[in-house]
Amino acid sequence: MGEDSGPAQRTPARRKARQLARHLRGERPDYAYLKEVFRHLRDELGVEVATTAKKLPYVPTEAEIRRYYQTVWTARRSGDIVLIKTLLYTGVRVAELVAIRLTDTDLDACRIRITNGKGGKDRYVPFPASFRETLALHIAAARANGAVFLFESSWKKPYSTRGVRAMLARYARKAGLAHNMPPHRLRHFLFTWLKTQGIDDALVQPYSGHASRTSLEIYSRLALPDAQASYDGVIGQFPV
Repeated sequence: MGEDSGPAQRTPARRKARQLARHLRGERPDYAYLKEVFRHLRDELGVEVATTAKKLPYVPTEAEIRRYYQTVWTARRSGDIVLIKTLLYTGVRVAELVAIRLTDTDLDACRIRITNGKGGKDRYVPFPASFRETLALHIAAARANGAVFLFESSWKKPYSTRGVRAMLARYARKAGLAHNMPPHRLRHFLFTWLKTQGIDDALVQPYSGHASRTSLEIYSRLALPDAQASYDGVIGQFPV
């Protein structure tokens, strides 16, 4: 077969869209209608939606977190200690962290307001009462220096996300960890740990800033090894 037996050349996508638009314009479609039409069109054509397998992220162990924080503590850099504790206690994203202003912190209620977080949403994240005094001292020193943001450089500029990542990586190297410690790993550790403690998704969702409880399923999957002991403790009472 000397000739190419493959499918005929396709019409360019933009041109095909114009052709389809002529048929659909009279329907005065909105997004929801078009989404439903193309769902049925995929069924008619037998087109399967391509999906990629989701890999579970690496979550540090409690031993690694203790070793990491011990390295941070030993360095005796108070600003770094407060920043890393804030990440560990709140699970905020790094872009949210660097945008926190001093006025966003409510020391009485032990919570921090996250303004315009992912998806443009505002929320509050709690921190433990045991962290209040340390955070208060940090805020007082920052105000005395004329700071606006919770974490600012000596040039009176808020920390950059790149700078925070570099700081965390530096401590990971000093701690001799086999894995780096980017901000999202601290976030994954917190929410996985909360799941292992039996905290309900209804409480974790608004705290984490996820759009839905479905987004939290990954933490349930990550917590399965720790749930094994609880499972073994009750399976003997299973009725079958």
